[in-house]
Parts: sequence; C-alpha cells; structure tokens
Amino acid sequence: MLIVFSGLPGTGKTTIARSLATRLDATYLRIDTIEQAIRNAGVLADDVGTSGYRVANELAVNNLRPGHSVVVQSDGD
Repeated sequence: MLIVFSGLPGTGKTTIARSLATRLDATYLRIDTIEQAIRNAGVLADDVGTSGYRVANELAVNNLRPGHSVVVQSDGD
C-alpha cells in the first residue's frame, strides 16, 4: 500500500503521516529530508528537487515490492 500526503506547510501532514506510518508499520519517506541529504552530500546540487522525488520513488518501489506499506510526505513543491 502506498499513501502520499502532499500540501501546504503547517497543515499537519508530518504529524498524520508519521502516526499512520507507525500504526501500519510502514516505511516513512519525507521528500524534504531526502532533498536535504542530497544537498549535504554535495551531489546533483543543480537538480535537488527532481532528484529528491526520483530517490523517493526508488525507495518506495523497493519497499513496496516485498509487500511493505509506504507513507510518503511532501510539501507539494
């Protein structure tokens, strides 16, 4: 099962997504965290947004294949 939360900052996405991921024992992916990791690593600095979504997609697919649930949270960039 894949569940995606997206929307404006400050609307409760993180709180709800984390809580749901815990209840479902699901993998929790936060796009902002992935993008920051890319920035910190100093790779793909010109394309952080697109790269963040691509990395999140691969992580989600790799977790969904064996039957795990995934909750993804994005600020809707």
